[in-house]
Amino acid sequence: MTGNPHRLGFTLIELLVVLAIMASLLTLVVPRYFQQTDRAQETVLKHNLVAVREGIDKFFADTGRYPATLQELVDRKYLREVPLDPITNSRDTWVIINPEGNGGVYDIRSGSDATAKDGSRYNSW
Repeated sequence: MTGNPHRLGFTLIELLVVLAIMASLLTLVVPRYFQQTDRAQETVLKHNLVAVREGIDKFFADTGRYPATLQELVDRKYLREVPLDPITNSRDTWVIINPEGNGGVYDIRSGSDATAKDGSRYNSW
């Protein structure tokens, strides 16, 4: 290829410059990505808690008692399914709050001991 004025490919310096630019952009983007996923998990947790609490209230209004289990809410069509706790990534870690003096499901809370972005614990929501 002697005498050909056109070079094929990139030089090592050009590749290093492109990699340096990509690395600096990633240092800005990656932390924001993980903040967004944490915020999304908190939003899903809040929504799931509201949906289950509404189902419990509707069940109580219709039957005059609290459901014995979360599965009863699903069986009686107050919920489509037992929701996922997005913090623990499980349907079995919900903490059931019983009504005073009775069995049943009065309220639920997350089974996670982790701390939310606002400083509160997920299991206190």
